[in-house]
Amino acid sequence: MRQPIRLALLVLAGALISGSAQAASFNCERARTPDELTICASLKLNDQDVRMAQLYDIAQHLVAMGGRAAIQDDQQVWLRTRRACGADRTCLARAYTRRLAALNKVLERAYKQGPF
Repeated sequence: MRQPIRLALLVLAGALISGSAQAASFNCERARTPDELTICASLKLNDQDVRMAQLYDIAQHLVAMGGRAAIQDDQQVWLRTRRACGADRTCLARAYTRRLAALNKVLERAYKQGPF
């Protein structure tokens, strides 16, 4: 089985096995900030968080070392942007949509550089 497919399946299996109190990027039982509390209270935002964490994890494994640092830096900037949304669901949904698009672009570039 090709390595990216195997990795994607492992990440998906891990997401399915995790408990309902767990968003992909943080533990909802420990959520304290308005953005985290809102994400945990919204199935749609929680689903976006799961997808974002999956793509972020896959991207970390597919890009070269220099690219990883850039992805990590972008993630930190994005987390500050998400936190600035507070409890505003529309703002949070937009932030996730933008981050998912950015991560998808990273993966598309990595896939074009294949084979794996």
